[in-house]
Amino acid sequence: VGDSSILTCPMKGNITMLTWTITPKAGGPCTLAYRIDMNMTHRANCSDNINWKFGAGVAPALEIQQVGIAQEGNYSCEEASTTGIFHRTYHLTVLVPPRLSLFCDEQGSPVCEAATGKPPAQLSWAPEGSSSAEERCHENSTVTVLSKFTACSTNVTNVTTCMVSHPAGNWSQSIAC
Repeated sequence: VGDSSILTCPMKGNITMLTWTITPKAGGPCTLAYRIDMNMTHRANCSDNINWKFGAGVAPALEIQQVGIAQEGNYSCEEASTTGIFHRTYHLTVLVPPRLSLFCDEQGSPVCEAATGKPPAQLSWAPEGSSSAEERCHENSTVTVLSKFTACSTNVTNVTTCMVSHPAGNWSQSIAC
C-alpha cells in the first residue's frame, strides 16, 4: 500500500493497439486503450492514480501510483500486433503493513497489537510463554491481531519481546511490565 506499481505487456511484433481491462475486487471495471498508429488514448471509469507510462523504445506500461486496497484485483492486457493478439493477466494483491504497539494491561501483562494489517500478522513472544490471541476484522479487509502474554514461570525475566511477522516486513518491540 502506498507504493507505485508498473505492469507491462509482452511486446510481440509491431504493436497496433494495447488495451488494459481492470476488474477490481470492489467497484466497477476500468478500461485503458492506446492506439499506436493514431497516438490516441481512451479511458473509461478509471481512478486518477491509474495511467499510461510511456518510454522510448518500450511498449506503453500501466502505472498505478500510490496503490491502495481499492486497486486490488485483476489486470488484463490485450496486445494487438502484426503477429497476432496476445493476453497477459496479473492478479494484484495489496499488502498493508500493520502498526505495532506494545503495552502493559491492568494486571501487568504485556499486550501486543498489530493493527490494520493485510493479511493478518503473526505474533510470537520471547521468552516463550503462553499467550492468547484474537483477531478483529475491519470493513476495509484489514485485520487487527491482539496477543496477551502470560509467563509460565515467575523466574522469567521481566523484559518481554513481541515479534511480528508479516509479508510486508518483520518487527519486534520489547517491554518490561
